[in-house]
Amino acid sequence: MFSFLVFAALCASCLAKSGLANYSYSRAVGGGSGTSFSSEGEGRITAIKAWETTNAYIVGIQLRYDYIWSPMVGRAVGNSHELELFDGEVIVQISGKYHTNYIYQLIFVTSRGRSLIVGQPYQRSFNFYAGHPDAELKLLSGRFNSNGITSLGAHWGMVPMDERNTTMYD
Repeated sequence: MFSFLVFAALCASCLAKSGLANYSYSRAVGGGSGTSFSSEGEGRITAIKAWETTNAYIVGIQLRYDYIWSPMVGRAVGNSHELELFDGEVIVQISGKYHTNYIYQLIFVTSRGRSLIVGQPYQRSFNFYAGHPDAELKLLSGRFNSNGITSLGAHWGMVPMDERNTTMYD
């Protein structure tokens, strides 16, 4: 009986681990002061909006999941930049620049090679990408204060088949 329990636990752990094999986390960069955040929404990310102050850092970020914009993180002041994704297009890479106090630049790259560049190329570089070739950006997390985004991390995973609607206007 004991060997059956060990075998069952081993099988369960293998099944659980295989479900996580397509998930990865790009560790947060930046100073990390302020309030923590995690973008939230259901379905695929279909658009990104980001705000920057002139010649300075990123002050706000917002993601659209399917047709609904997530709550904004930070502030909607300064210059606004937006990228709307095509049907079936996903975010596959995020690069940029950061310093100990703020995220200064963000570059979102899509599966079709398009990009959204926001902010200033100032200080240290970072590069986020999925740990699995079929994964895509699922959510952003990090910290922000009353001035802007102070740290940023990315969560990658595969969208379940029932969420892979490739037509936006059924």
